[in-house]
Amino acid sequence: MEKWMVYNKKADFQKIGSEFGIDPVIARLIRNRDIQDMKEIRSYLYGTLAEIPSPWKMKDMERAVQILQKKITQKKKIRIIGDYDIDGVTATCILLKGLKRLNANVDTYIPDRVKDGYGMHEQLIDKALEDGIDTILTCDNGIAAAAEIEYAKKEGLTVIVTDHHDIPFRDTEDGRIWIIPKADAVVNPKQNDCLYPNKNICGAVVAWKLIWALYERLGIDSDEIWDFLELAAIATVGDVMDLQGENRIIVKEGLKKLSSTSFEGLKALICVNNLEGAEITAYHVGFVIGPCINASGRLDTAARSLELLLADNMEDAMKLADDLYDLNQSRKAMTEQGKEQAIQSIEENNLGKDRVLVVYLPDCHESLAGIIAGRIREAYNKPVFVLTKGADGVKGSGRSIEAYSMYEELVKCSDLLTQFGGHPMAAGLSLPEANVEIFREKINACCGLTEEDFIPKIKIDIPMPVDYPDIPLVNELLLLEPFGKANVKPQFADKNLGIDRAVVVGKNQNVLKLTLKTERGKSISAVYFGDVEEFREYYGRKYGENEVQQAFLGRTNGIRMSVVYYPEINRYQGNESIQIVIKNYQ
Repeated sequence: MEKWMVYNKKADFQKIGSEFGIDPVIARLIRNRDIQDMKEIRSYLYGTLAEIPSPWKMKDMERAVQILQKKITQKKKIRIIGDYDIDGVTATCILLKGLKRLNANVDTYIPDRVKDGYGMHEQLIDKALEDGIDTILTCDNGIAAAAEIEYAKKEGLTVIVTDHHDIPFRDTEDGRIWIIPKADAVVNPKQNDCLYPNKNICGAVVAWKLIWALYERLGIDSDEIWDFLELAAIATVGDVMDLQGENRIIVKEGLKKLSSTSFEGLKALICVNNLEGAEITAYHVGFVIGPCINASGRLDTAARSLELLLADNMEDAMKLADDLYDLNQSRKAMTEQGKEQAIQSIEENNLGKDRVLVVYLPDCHESLAGIIAGRIREAYNKPVFVLTKGADGVKGSGRSIEAYSMYEELVKCSDLLTQFGGHPMAAGLSLPEANVEIFREKINACCGLTEEDFIPKIKIDIPMPVDYPDIPLVNELLLLEPFGKANVKPQFADKNLGIDRAVVVGKNQNVLKLTLKTERGKSISAVYFGDVEEFREYYGRKYGENEVQQAFLGRTNGIRMSVVYYPEINRYQGNESIQIVIKNYQ
């Protein structure tokens, strides 16, 4: 079941189109993304790096800069403690390269996912003390480490936190109490009293802002600030931040820089994924390059991805990139296997009736729990936690739906958990094995979701005949890129379409090419990349198998389709024509 919904946001689309020289269709698409006044629209279409807010607006930025400036001068040993995902690795790289540029005495430690777990732990503090470290600088973690930071401070360490995760809290009878660690400086825009205008930047951008401020304070050429732009863009896409405002500018400009990057490691990743000479989009970062960077933190150690980003010659970079590519291929196979096991567990244990799915896969590699949870969420359209067995109990990751704030719901079950953290849409947790079933029962008992919340909502920008888009309009749609969270690829819809012909093509026979006919008798080419067998079964149930057979033979049939689609330009032997990519059908 799906519920198709059309946006109904109002504006003077003709006026906006005239003001900015764009088609009113483009104006409507921009309004649908909650870009409203003329200043916002101008920034959306033509925003530049000059519009990115100053790092000095962040709470504790001045304090963090003063501390680091002093530590650099005194040659005190600084240790960066990062994270093992794409955001944490790129943030660590930015801080390390930036501080070394300032001649700091600095090294890094990225926790091992299995051995160390996420973020700061006492053993990492003890290791820092053993190594004579004076200052710990976190990135993409630390905001949830109040107890560990208290321990570090007691042992005489200076601690600076840079993070972007939600601020931990505790609900009491007197209201919500926010738990902010007592570090020497806490740089996190999500603090209530932080004046930084964008609360939704990734950890790597927070780290970049710190280096930015240090460069300004210490008189480094302002051009060098942009040396980290492509890393900030990769992290923003990879950590699924909203692509609006500052984030969209960072990604838009960072993607332009990526094709000619000075980072040998990124050049090598582009090469091993056969993207040399291609226009690299947010899709390539999110689904091709990013997963390679993430793969080492999942199946090996994220230190290898950091080593790749720090590589200073192409020979070393290519070896590392090849290894990460191979690791990612293994990760894909293991993920598919884990997804099948999770679905089998849900069906065999009758878990499908639960409003929140808690799936325990003891033998699954814990690094894959989040990806598998995302796949299961797509299949069932419910919040999902996938739990795995670790050396010190059970660990897991969750992926949510829009109607369910995962982090806030975990707070209600905190008595059952040893550790947790995250966002409304994703979270990580650990708990004793004895609490797994109790956790499943309690997280469901606390859940206020209704049946309506579980129906997938397909949001349609504009009902538009499939033969309306022409080549100039499709080219104009490129103004809306990069696409991603909160700036999704536009979706159009049309109904009462006939099928003149359906053909299965592709090396794996997994692509459906269609010739559709509109009510006015016009033909349009279409392609569908989903499950072809499911497509046949759906229309077989609706119209009869014979009608489907006729369509696939190119004969007259009674099938009528409604489609959600995106138009694109099909280029073949120097000719250009419009075809539509079908996303959903009824």
